[in-house]
Amino acid sequence: MKKLLALTFLLGMLNSQKTFAQDDKSKLPSPPAKVSATLASGAIITIDYSQPAVKGRTIGKDLEPMEGKVWRTGANDATVFENSKNITVEGKSLAAGKYALFTIVQNGEWTIIFNKTWKQWGAFGYKEADDILRVKVKGNKAASFSERMTFMIDKSGKISLIWGDNQVNFQTK
Repeated sequence: MKKLLALTFLLGMLNSQKTFAQDDKSKLPSPPAKVSATLASGAIITIDYSQPAVKGRTIGKDLEPMEGKVWRTGANDATVFENSKNITVEGKSLAAGKYALFTIVQNGEWTIIFNKTWKQWGAFGYKEADDILRVKVKGNKAASFSERMTFMIDKSGKISLIWGDNQVNFQTK
């Protein structure tokens, strides 16, 4: 009986460690990341995303974004863009709220998409009819290569997406 209890206890401990390890998302191939900044207007912008890694692959060939296709702009769940107050993005109005952030790259031009269905896996549930705002910006060559996709927000409201040797900036106010 004591052996059975000891075995049950041991199996329970191993199972709880396995569950804990699965909950530690920092160990995932595309770990979660979050960036936030308060703009001069007082609006707080937060981007919650997962960071894929290049791992020797070619972006646009072996790795998203693929030319002309909607991309979740990250990995795992769709990237979530949240703004606490009404803002403008590239001069166009965006009401306070939570949005899925998608992108499409086409001939060096990036379409930044704010979609009302913010809670979704990847771009599999993406519906263009749910887009709230689309803006177009030019892509640039990044100053240095970024192995992991990274967002940055500066106090002026400039948001930068850096991925491999790509850099895409868009302005919020």
